[in-house]
Amino acid sequence: MDNPFETNAALYDQWYDDFPNIFQSEVLALRALLPQPGVWAEIGVGTGRFAAELGIRLGVEPTEGMASLARQRGVNVIRGKAEMLPFDTGSLDAIFFISTLCFVQDLQLALIEAFRVLRPAGHCIIGLLPSDSPLGEAIQAQSADDRFFKHAHLLCKSKVFGALDTAGFSIEQTAQTLLGSPNDFGACVPSQEAGHDRGSFVVLRAAKATKNAVSSEASG
Repeated sequence: MDNPFETNAALYDQWYDDFPNIFQSEVLALRALLPQPGVWAEIGVGTGRFAAELGIRLGVEPTEGMASLARQRGVNVIRGKAEMLPFDTGSLDAIFFISTLCFVQDLQLALIEAFRVLRPAGHCIIGLLPSDSPLGEAIQAQSADDRFFKHAHLLCKSKVFGALDTAGFSIEQTAQTLLGSPNDFGACVPSQEAGHDRGSFVVLRAAKATKNAVSSEASG
């Protein structure tokens, strides 16, 4: 079966140039919740756009087409999958999943693996396109005709909160951007705000071992 992430990586990468305000809004929301510097890795690093912007030097990517572009951006890419990470137990300070959890085969196993490879008090940062958001609903309505999202399974926020809790994480903070109608996102000035109740791009920062948690019952 043709894998569009392998054969159409350049087309996927072009999106970031075509919609710079959306991309920068997402970057701002991610930057708002970055943990302390350390050994960071992005899982499903893709073409390396977010990694390059955020200073993430290590990535995991299953497709060579995407990985080759990420390497050109200075990311050290290891071929692999979220459900079987190529890292030693307790070897990383932060793990990033940016718009990739909807493509993993086993959400729970991916987060359990993230927990395993993190050091005590390490962080898991998730950039999420929630299924229960205006953009998420629009993507799902058109996914059958989209070469990249055809096989994606967008996740609602409550499911991700629950999976993080089951894996042993606690949510410290959330941030959001892309508020309102998706038709207006391209023209919006890049911005972000705290919370996770109304954004079409939501960032979650979860700690491996902390008592300070935002309840998964919170709005959104």
